[in-house]
Amino acid sequence: MAEIPVISNHILHGMPAFLRQVIGDRALRQANRAVGFDLELTEGRNCFIPHAAVIGFLNGAARAAGEPYLGLLLAPVMDAANYGSFGHYVLGADTLGNSIARATAALCYHSTDDRMSVAIVGDEARFSYVFALAGRAGYDIVACAAAGVLMSVLRAYLPIDWRPQRIELDIDKPRQTGPFEDVFQCPVIFNAPAVTIVMERHQLSTAQRRASWSTITIEDVARDRQGGAPRDVLDVVVEQIRAQVLTGSVTIDSAAQSMDISIRTLQRALNRAGTDFRSLANAARLQRAIELLRHTRGSVTRVSAEMGYSSPANFARAFRRATGRGPREFRAGI
Repeated sequence: MAEIPVISNHILHGMPAFLRQVIGDRALRQANRAVGFDLELTEGRNCFIPHAAVIGFLNGAARAAGEPYLGLLLAPVMDAANYGSFGHYVLGADTLGNSIARATAALCYHSTDDRMSVAIVGDEARFSYVFALAGRAGYDIVACAAAGVLMSVLRAYLPIDWRPQRIELDIDKPRQTGPFEDVFQCPVIFNAPAVTIVMERHQLSTAQRRASWSTITIEDVARDRQGGAPRDVLDVVVEQIRAQVLTGSVTIDSAAQSMDISIRTLQRALNRAGTDFRSLANAARLQRAIELLRHTRGSVTRVSAEMGYSSPANFARAFRRATGRGPREFRAGI
């Protein structure tokens, strides 16, 4: 089974609320159905979601709302500062050039199979990003949003009235290019090999203009991301189950949908790894239940509901089978 690229869910920070406000609840619900679970319930949590789920979420929202320029609506509000420790590390560099170098070095803790680079061509500096599933249906939304993220890094250093020399997008040229140039306020080139922001070379030495973040090292990013974005198929599945546990509903159908594979393909991959979906889901639920019982004061009924059990009694039986103690006994013994 081929590797399934994943990316930090931090990239969707605030996006569900923004979509609800701009294009409505119906479109947001449609977007969540396209992914297989409610992404809003994973906000603020450190987990990874498949690239395919990101495209599915955004494409589902655009289609439901009939909004052909959703990517252009998103671009101005995208901000690397919302990307957890990765974003703080990138924006904590002393100069723009060092910030881009940090982003490139730490990208493996943020996503898999994406690429980021800076190239010097004469007096130009080209800051580029390649999304692992570039070219998929709906990718045009991702490309515009990605340009917004790259721009947010540059604007953290460059003057408020700065504009790029041009922006290049790796999407087909649309019928109308004016809306793109209106949003990005510069010439926009299409059918490029990557999403690229072109600036003047000397601007790479520009110092940070906003208040500095608290000191974050790449080791901090590595610890926060458990050594990097998951690459092994089993690790990706476990990550999708963990994200689903946070939403209160865990199903193999939703996991396969978010990974853009069939249920049968997922089952075969897990069989080759010597496990099955039910076992992984039960382990993830148990781990989360233990965390909630240990660190919160929520009732057993509430913990049961958060874990997606049909009743507290079913939850108590499952917990006792796994630990030898009921939930209340476990909490009392802490």
